[in-house]
Amino acid sequence: MLNNQRKQSILQLLQRDGQVLTKQLSDHFGMSEDSIRRDLREMAHEGLLQRVHGGALPASPAVVNFAGREDILTESKAIIGRAAANMIQDGQVVILDGGTTCVQVARQLPPHLRATIVTHSARIAIELVEHASIEVILIGGRLFKHSIVSVGAVAIEAIRHIRADLYFMGVTGVHAEAGLSTGDLEEAYVKYALCKQAAETFVLASQEKLGAASPYIITSLSDVSGLVVEQSVPDDILTPFRQLDLTIILA
Repeated sequence: MLNNQRKQSILQLLQRDGQVLTKQLSDHFGMSEDSIRRDLREMAHEGLLQRVHGGALPASPAVVNFAGREDILTESKAIIGRAAANMIQDGQVVILDGGTTCVQVARQLPPHLRATIVTHSARIAIELVEHASIEVILIGGRLFKHSIVSVGAVAIEAIRHIRADLYFMGVTGVHAEAGLSTGDLEEAYVKYALCKQAAETFVLASQEKLGAASPYIITSLSDVSGLVVEQSVPDDILTPFRQLDLTIILA
């Protein structure tokens, strides 16, 4: 089998099974594990998969910067954002993550809602400037320009002083076994810190992020309450998450 044919076959197995194991691929193709690892390294370099110990997972497609992501799946993000906004009740303290789906949450908060929104996203804060009854707490720190969010020690120290009712988390990868992940290490630390300060955390996830993984781990799915996804997501994609007793909110 030619190299390109083998890689295509690996991608098909990855799509079918949600993960591939080096040893199983070695047996399947009748090749050494070192040769399979070389294939996986090359495919990871091309952005086709995410390498993990012992094999690989589907790579998250959410790698472009904030401006580029704003034009991707806008209808899906609006649907998820509306469902999340409707979960917020008067008087609550809610952490709203950075990211384009969270922008949709901010845009769709009811005009009569009286709540406090905590965010490390300048973009989110600007969205809420004209909302008369929303108090905004903006977390400072070093600006991570790719996502327009504050990161670093200053941000994490400020987060330690907050106790929130809800946290709506944005991620680039949601995998039943590998957990929640993102494309930047400092951003992963901040998301983890925010998660620990909220009574409940719900992950906002469009379909392309489900079953995918990114390089930097935020936390396991056991640390969150549930997922907010579109109704159109097939049941077979949601089954692994339901088996973890997560609350699945269909937008």
